[in-house]
Amino acid sequence: MKKLISLTRFKSSLACIILLFALSFSLRATVTLPSIFSDHMVLQQKQSNPVWGWAPAGEVVKIQINGQSHAVEANAEGRWDVKLNPIPAGGPYQMRIEGADHSFQLRDILVGEVWICSGQSNMAWTVNNSNAAELELLTANFPNIRLISVPQVGTQDAHNDFKGAWARCTAEEVKDFSAIGFFFGRRLHQALNVPIGLIDNAWGGSAAEAWIKRDVLEKEGQYNELLTWWEDQEQNFDYDQALAEWAIKLSDWQEAGSLGNKPRRPNNLMRGNQRPANIYNGVLHPTIGYGIRGAIWYQGESNASRAHQYRDLFPLMIEHWREEWGQGNFPFYYVQLADFMDEETEPAESAWAELREAQTMTMSRLPNVGEAVIIDVGEGRDIHPRNKQVVANRLARWALARDYGKTIQFRSPTFRSVEKEGNKMILTFNQVGQGLYAFDKRQPLGFTIAGDDKKFVHAEAEIIGANQIAVWSEAVSSPVSVRYAWANNPVCNMYSRDGLPMTPFRTDAWPGVTDGKKSR
Repeated sequence: MKKLISLTRFKSSLACIILLFALSFSLRATVTLPSIFSDHMVLQQKQSNPVWGWAPAGEVVKIQINGQSHAVEANAEGRWDVKLNPIPAGGPYQMRIEGADHSFQLRDILVGEVWICSGQSNMAWTVNNSNAAELELLTANFPNIRLISVPQVGTQDAHNDFKGAWARCTAEEVKDFSAIGFFFGRRLHQALNVPIGLIDNAWGGSAAEAWIKRDVLEKEGQYNELLTWWEDQEQNFDYDQALAEWAIKLSDWQEAGSLGNKPRRPNNLMRGNQRPANIYNGVLHPTIGYGIRGAIWYQGESNASRAHQYRDLFPLMIEHWREEWGQGNFPFYYVQLADFMDEETEPAESAWAELREAQTMTMSRLPNVGEAVIIDVGEGRDIHPRNKQVVANRLARWALARDYGKTIQFRSPTFRSVEKEGNKMILTFNQVGQGLYAFDKRQPLGFTIAGDDKKFVHAEAEIIGANQIAVWSEAVSSPVSVRYAWANNPVCNMYSRDGLPMTPFRTDAWPGVTDGKKSR
C-alpha cells in the first residue's frame, strides 16, 4: 500500500512538473507587452512613440494602430521594439498585436500629453490626504485623464516590468494617486483640451542617488565616499538579525505595559529607497523609453544633510534620465523645498536653505528645467504640507508657458545683482513680472545682512523700484552680504504682483553647514 501511495504521489508530482514546464514554455512562446502598455493608456502626441515587448526569438510581431502597421522580429533575447508614427491627439484608438499564433488588442487608447510624476513623499502624497479632499474627489471625474502607478520595488537588478495598468480618472482611482500629479494634470487638461497621461512613480523618503544607476555614480568619482558607506552596509547588514533584535525589544515593551514609544520595525536597507540605484532598477527602469512630454519632481528632504553635494547630484540625475530616455532634453520641472520646522528668532545657518540653493543652481546648470518656489506653502510642524493645489499650479505655470506657448508668468523673482551704497545694499531682481510686492505688510520681511565678520542680523528693507530693494541695518555699518529667506522656516513676504514668491537666495558664497558632507 505504501509503495502504491508513493507511486501515486510520484506520478502526481511528475504531472505537476510537466504542467509547470508546459505553462512556462507557453508563456515564453506568447507575445507579451510590459504593463506600461495597457487598455486606457495615453500615448504622447506629436512624436514617434516606442512600443516594445517579448516573443520567442526570431518570431515576427505585427503592430497595428490608426491605419499604420509595423512588423518586427524578436531578437535573440526575445525582445522586440517598434516606433509608431505620430498620431493626432484624441481617440479612442485600438492597438492590435499579432504573433505567429497569438494576437490581442489594447482598447480605449488616447493620445495627448504624458508626464512622469516623481520624487519622494510630497509627490507621493495622495489626493485623499490633501486640502479639500472631499471636494476634489466629488469633482474628479475626468475620463480623458489617465493614471498609472508604479509599485515601490528596491533592487540592484534592473526590472523590465511591474504590476500595474492604466485607468480612467475617477474619484475611486485618483484618491490614492499623487495629489500634485493629478492637480498638475488637471490644469493641463483644462488649458489644452487634450487627453493627459500621468505616471506616478514617487517613493516617500527616497534619496536622489537611489534614482541613478550605480555605474553612473561610480564614474563620477565624487560619490566614492557615499558608495563606500553602502558597500560596507552591503557586506555587514543582517536584516534577520535586526528583526530578531526588534522582536526582543517589542516583547520587552509589551511586558512592561506598552509604556512609551513602541519599538519601530527596522527597514531592510538592501531593499529600501536610499540605496544607490535601487529605485532606478525597480521603479524607473520598467518605464524608461515610454513616450513622454516631461517630468515633474518633488524631492530633496532626504538629501538636505548633503545639500552641497546635491548641487552636482541633482543635475546628474536629470542628465542621466534624459540620456536613458533618449528623448533629448525633455522638460524637467521641480519643486523647491517648502518652509518647515520651528521658526528661529535669530539668523542661523540652515541645511534646508542650502538644499534650496542647490535646487536653484540647477537652473543655471541645465537647459529646459524649472523651479517652482513654495517657501510660503509649508507647515512648520509637518514635513508634508497639505496644500498640494498651489504646488501643482506653480508647476503647471512652467509647463503651460514653456511647453505649450501660453502667456502666463511662470518664474518666481530671482536675485540678479547687488551694489553697495554707504551702509545699504541695493538688490536687483529678474523675473519680477508686474513688479515686486510685499504681502500682508508694507515692509519687506525675511532679509538679513552681515559685514566681514559674517554675523548676520535682521535687516530693514524697502522696495525702491519695480525690481529693486534696499536693505540695511544700523548694526552693520559696512555690509558685504545679504540673505533672504535663509532658514529652515523663514518669516518672509516678498512676491511678484503675479502671486509668485521670491526665490530664497544669498549674495555670499561662504562655506555652509553641509560643505564637505559626502555620505550618510
